[in-house]
Amino acid sequence: MEPRISSRTLQKQLLKWYEEEKREMPWRNNGNPYLILVSEFMLQQTQVKTVIPYFERWMKSFPTVQKLAQARESTVLKHWEGLGYYSRARNLKKAAQKIQQEYSGKVPDSMKEILKLPGVGRYTAGAVLSIAFGQKVPVLDGNVKRVLSRLFLLKENGDHRKSENILWETMQSLLPETGAGNFNQAFMELGATVCLPKNPLCLLCPLKRNCKAQKAGKQNLYPPRKQKAPTKKIEVSAAVILRRNKIYIQKRKIGGLMGGLWEFPGGKFESGESAEQCLHREIKEELGVGLHIDEKLMTVKHSYTRFRVTLHVFLCRVRSGRVSPTQCEEWDWVKANELDTYPFPAANVKIIKKLVSSKV
Repeated sequence: MEPRISSRTLQKQLLKWYEEEKREMPWRNNGNPYLILVSEFMLQQTQVKTVIPYFERWMKSFPTVQKLAQARESTVLKHWEGLGYYSRARNLKKAAQKIQQEYSGKVPDSMKEILKLPGVGRYTAGAVLSIAFGQKVPVLDGNVKRVLSRLFLLKENGDHRKSENILWETMQSLLPETGAGNFNQAFMELGATVCLPKNPLCLLCPLKRNCKAQKAGKQNLYPPRKQKAPTKKIEVSAAVILRRNKIYIQKRKIGGLMGGLWEFPGGKFESGESAEQCLHREIKEELGVGLHIDEKLMTVKHSYTRFRVTLHVFLCRVRSGRVSPTQCEEWDWVKANELDTYPFPAANVKIIKKLVSSKV
């Protein structure tokens, strides 16, 4: 799809703005393919301000592909703790192993080969190839889609293949012969800082004279909204089981949701259950023991993409039976001050902070 606006004019305006206004980021201006690969994995569905401290800690521990390839998965997941979508961390480690074993430790510089890396799709491939290797390949993230839709009054939001392809083709047609990496970053930067989802800062936009949505006063109507799946509310009970100053934890099964992370045992309410009834049933099923509930420690509310979870947390002790876990990868008894050495889901991290502050 060929846009009517002069590509050369747009490129000049946008790149000039980018050079003056771009934010400082630790993976920019170095051209290191590994750093860019890591940053793109982290930036998937996560804001830059959230990613920067994670990226900096990551690079201290895993400064090279080789270091990451050799790291224990639990260590990798611990460094990712709080970023969510943990499959990204596991795929990034697998990608590092593949790079080390099959590409002599160097991130591949062809579309065909880089797409063979676990967790790398068309967007991540385009970002690495254009930014690190200067290749003329487009990127298409949420920010780019929004800018394109408004700039050309495209009724496309990428919610189906045809719509996605139109946006890819449009972005491809705008790329300069050289400097595609900066151009791609400029487009993403514009969407992240100026062409915002709500109340875009049109007066500050370097492309305002060319933007069809701005001229028509329809910038808040583009791109068309995607239909959101309804959010499901879930009630869950969890047990902090104490035994001689130690706490029981278990590792979620590899391959499942948040696999490889540690957690406190428990599960979802069944119809008509109270939080306590749920806990007794779940622990009997998971660990084969009867519980004595000492007190309620806290209630944690946590949001996922399609779920809103209310987690009821209780301090407990084993009343009868011997702990015999059947639904986890591993299990252990640890002191409260040792919990932060294990990778946990974000909701469980809140429990750990409460335990440490309460000196349980």
